[in-house]
Amino acid sequence: MLFSASFAQSVNYSEHIAPIIYNHCTNCHRPGEIAPFSLTNYLEVATWAGMIKNVTQSGSMPPWKPDPKYKDFRKENYLTQQQIDLIAQWVDDGFPQGNPALEPPLPTFPTGSQIGAPDLVLSFAQSHKVKGTNKDEYRYFVIPTGLTTNQKLVALEIRPGNKRVVHHTLVWQDTSGQAAASDAATPEYGYVGGGGSANFGTQLPGYVPGQKPILYSNGMAQTLYAGADLLLQMHYAPTPVDETDSTTINLFFADGPAPREVSSYIMTPFGNALTNGPFVIQPNQVKTFHGKFTVPYKLSLLGIAPHCHLLGKDWTVYAVTPTNDTLKLISIPEWDFNWQGAYYYKSPIVIPTGSVLHAYGTYDNTTNNPFNPANPPVTVSWGEGTNDEMYYLPFIFTRYQQGDENIVFEDITSAIGENKIFTIGNTLYPVAPNPSLDVVKIGFTLGEIAKVNIAVFNLDGRKVMNVIDGQLHYEGLHTLDVNTSQLSQGLYTLVMDAGGKKQSQKFMVSK
Repeated sequence: MLFSASFAQSVNYSEHIAPIIYNHCTNCHRPGEIAPFSLTNYLEVATWAGMIKNVTQSGSMPPWKPDPKYKDFRKENYLTQQQIDLIAQWVDDGFPQGNPALEPPLPTFPTGSQIGAPDLVLSFAQSHKVKGTNKDEYRYFVIPTGLTTNQKLVALEIRPGNKRVVHHTLVWQDTSGQAAASDAATPEYGYVGGGGSANFGTQLPGYVPGQKPILYSNGMAQTLYAGADLLLQMHYAPTPVDETDSTTINLFFADGPAPREVSSYIMTPFGNALTNGPFVIQPNQVKTFHGKFTVPYKLSLLGIAPHCHLLGKDWTVYAVTPTNDTLKLISIPEWDFNWQGAYYYKSPIVIPTGSVLHAYGTYDNTTNNPFNPANPPVTVSWGEGTNDEMYYLPFIFTRYQQGDENIVFEDITSAIGENKIFTIGNTLYPVAPNPSLDVVKIGFTLGEIAKVNIAVFNLDGRKVMNVIDGQLHYEGLHTLDVNTSQLSQGLYTLVMDAGGKKQSQKFMVSK
């Protein structure tokens, strides 16, 4: 549909809808990503216009489940009511395109890591076949780190080998060798069920579709021990045909002292956590389980990750301090098994010694639950399978340190006190090969979305080539090949300006 004067004052794609789609949808809805179709231009978006209206009005897309009115988090991705109404009006008006010249350029998304160049890359020892049985598969894989010294881990990034079947990944560190022994006891690669005590030991960041990895900063990190194994629980979604997967893990280490250890406490039905156990949900029952935990020392809560399965209905978690103040931690009013994750706060939540964590998880085991896998309903209790249930709630924290109240994690340009801030900021990598002949590879990482200009200058400071001219790029690692065959032999400087911050690299052209 072409631009016309009749649509000049109405809602149109170019001016109103494209910015919403590109900022909130295209990261997943593009070639090679998890979404089943692309939303990268007007024709693609107009093709799905009716469905886009429906899923945005219902709140199922973008898939952000925590209630933003209860507590806000880093890297939130939800639409305001005004944006939802704009989409609805655009669709109702016949989804006019507007003037294509006014459409913002499609952002350039990272092609590899969403963080930057990793310090260590680990992979499956071999590919795993996911059988086409239309059934879920939970499989554990043991990945030796090969570390000879302890390292301070500031980020872990899972890169699924097959996004069609990787539903989510949980990761633990195992220093006991128990996971490797379980794997060795089975003839196939990896093993099923019973991840062992490592499952409830040191949990590391995992993977869910659509969420970007979190980077620890302000001197905070998790210790990854020499000789440790990574234990991955891969949940493979049902598939009608055989698929293969070989997933990669990118590890990022602190480049200086990281004195603040990030730890986790996992609330489960085992022990005395539940006030109304045991964790059993009878047929035709809607039941809310209440977990409690008394905080033994003052801590700074960094994140939280409620987890349950298909009977899950909602979660509400808060803390009550010794002075009877209530600290809101998270509310998920409409649980969705397909869109769960770990949620990290924009600032640490300081929880005093003696505070009590309260966690309410509600489960619907009736026929009114459209996701109930059993009809008629059956008794359900703890288990790893999708048709089983879990009450599994990690809290990610560090011991309190004076000044934590003032930390804002979204502000990547400032440090608190003397703590070094570990962040993958804007980095322009050396040109390769150097000296070059006809083609060089350029790589850069952005710590946040920015307009990027990259150009080549000669020794006199004169611009001789434009490489990127003001194009919007998302945070993460970007690489591209540049043809330098038209440049004469000599020394040149590659200059990157990203969001007003400049970096440069010198390289030689040889003929």
